[in-house]
Amino acid sequence: MSTTEQGEPELSSLAASAAALGGVQHVNWALVPVERPSEGIDRQMVVGNNLMVCRFRFAANLVTPEHSHPHEQMSIVVRGRVRFFVEGEERIASPGDVLHFPPDCRHGATMMGEEVELIDIFSPVRQDFLGK
Repeated sequence: MSTTEQGEPELSSLAASAAALGGVQHVNWALVPVERPSEGIDRQMVVGNNLMVCRFRFAANLVTPEHSHPHEQMSIVVRGRVRFFVEGEERIASPGDVLHFPPDCRHGATMMGEEVELIDIFSPVRQDFLGK
């Protein structure tokens, strides 16, 4: 397994090791590549066979438009406050709060005055995030 200059395993090596272990993954967010799907949004993804975990960082006051998708989703607020709109109802979420969105549930969010970090879990895998 190859390592970084700091002696940590490279992500590609972790993925290869996971494949050799029958799909088991053990990664650290510090090694997961950061993507910028749009201005003010950073995303990292760890992908399994039937679910995925994403860590998002949203800029202060950023608005994610209301949308729905066929994926079940859970969102965990790690840092910051978020005004969620869920099926027309407003909910304020703070660190430690968990929201569950069933498939096809209409939802959106507005970040409230500070950077927000969310952990989102999706099932099945969001192929649209993978560019497939």
